[in-house]
Amino acid sequence: MSDTSPRGPVLIDLEEPTLSPADATPVIDDPVDANGAAMQQVAALAARKPSTIAKWFWSFLLGLTGFVASLAAWDYVTGLLARSPILGGIAAVLVVGLLLVLLGLALRELAAFSRLRRLDGIHKTAEQALADRDLAQARVAVAQLNTLYAGREDTAWGRTELKERQGDVLDADGLLGLAEQTVLAPLDARAQREVEAAARQVATVTAIVPLALADVITALTSNLRMIRRIAEVYGGRSGTIGSWRLTRTVFTHLVATGAVAVGDDLIGSIAGGGVLSKVSRRFGEGVINGALTARVGIAAMEVCRPLPFHAGQKPSVTALCRRALTGLFGGSA
Repeated sequence: MSDTSPRGPVLIDLEEPTLSPADATPVIDDPVDANGAAMQQVAALAARKPSTIAKWFWSFLLGLTGFVASLAAWDYVTGLLARSPILGGIAAVLVVGLLLVLLGLALRELAAFSRLRRLDGIHKTAEQALADRDLAQARVAVAQLNTLYAGREDTAWGRTELKERQGDVLDADGLLGLAEQTVLAPLDARAQREVEAAARQVATVTAIVPLALADVITALTSNLRMIRRIAEVYGGRSGTIGSWRLTRTVFTHLVATGAVAVGDDLIGSIAGGGVLSKVSRRFGEGVINGALTARVGIAAMEVCRPLPFHAGQKPSVTALCRRALTGLFGGSA
């Protein structure tokens, strides 16, 4: 008996048409929650004042630790000298070397604080000269500025130009403005490049690295390094303790004025405020954290700069963010 059934594919009609993946509703990562959380945490950490009890605790703990370590080292060296003068002598030389290094570190920190005080002193003198329109006081500030940068080759041309032209200026505003344009203009440009580099790094890590606390750690280290380098640019190179104290000063000022909060002015400074509707939440966080880093950098420039911004225009968050973040997220910033 032969098989008369048809051969080939069997077609089954479905009652409802199937949907292709292209017809599925796209999943949009809501960027509304992008608020620069990493920079908010860094600001709270840096600006937080330690309690009095905590200060006493750490003071006594460090003092006790140093006393015990010193006594143990003394007993060890004297005991070793009694057993073996040669080994005891080697140990004594090592201990003395360590003490000399610690002394050098302490002197470096004191020198760092002295440099920062010099910058602050020149800044206050210039501010007072501008407020009183006092030409004599402005000349004092300019003389202090020349003394501060006397050994720096990168300001040689500006100091020469200032020296040749300052005799023709007969008002405080003009004299300090001339000092800004000739001596501080190249330093301002270098400081702005440091701010742009820090903002770019913070934005990139926040947007790309998904690890928990990675954005907070990056924001903290980048801001510390940025503030230290800005201080170095303006002649206030600080040590470890000085850098942290300077960072606290900058962040305390920002928190007190509400400048670390994310507001419409900050969002509007980035591509007209529409960037957050075009990128994912992580990219939005990266852009906001980068913009907040730029805002911290501008505050650091104001704190470390020996002259207040007067004739020279203070850099804006908008300009710094556009230069730092343009092309980083596909041209959205």
